[in-house]
Amino acid sequence: MMRVYLPATLADVQRLLADDAWMPLGGTGFALTPALREAYVAGDDEELAEIALRDAARGSLRLLAAQDADDLPVRRVVVVAERTDATPRPDLDDAVVRIAGPVTTDQVVAVHVDSGDAERAVIAAADVIDAADLGDEDAELTLGDAEDHDLAWYATQELPFLLELL
Repeated sequence: MMRVYLPATLADVQRLLADDAWMPLGGTGFALTPALREAYVAGDDEELAEIALRDAARGSLRLLAAQDADDLPVRRVVVVAERTDATPRPDLDDAVVRIAGPVTTDQVVAVHVDSGDAERAVIAAADVIDAADLGDEDAELTLGDAEDHDLAWYATQELPFLLELL
């Protein structure tokens, strides 16, 4: 069993709750893989898992940049699930994994979501994520402003209330 951090949006969480299942884009997620462990000479499992979570949050920014506007707030979202089918993809990056099928609600351990005070920074970061990936220093600073905001942790039973309060 591997804990997988899956980039998502609030609309994805709505789909997960409505359908009892959700398929992450391309089945792509992030996890504490052997390649990630090898890439760092120091750090315990919790610290290395935090790297996978951060990578998934950056993936969420990419999803936000690509999505059409909806009525939901713009927040980074990471769905955390326990999976037996996560396959490491070190050819893409040290923490990247692929899963074969949809995530069901019983596999979800928690969901991490930005709080409202991060929204401006997240919107700005989503607008420049591609430029940051290409090395634009100003864009990287904007991205850092969003990443300075910690994601809040929600248990699965709290998700309906979270969505209701948005």
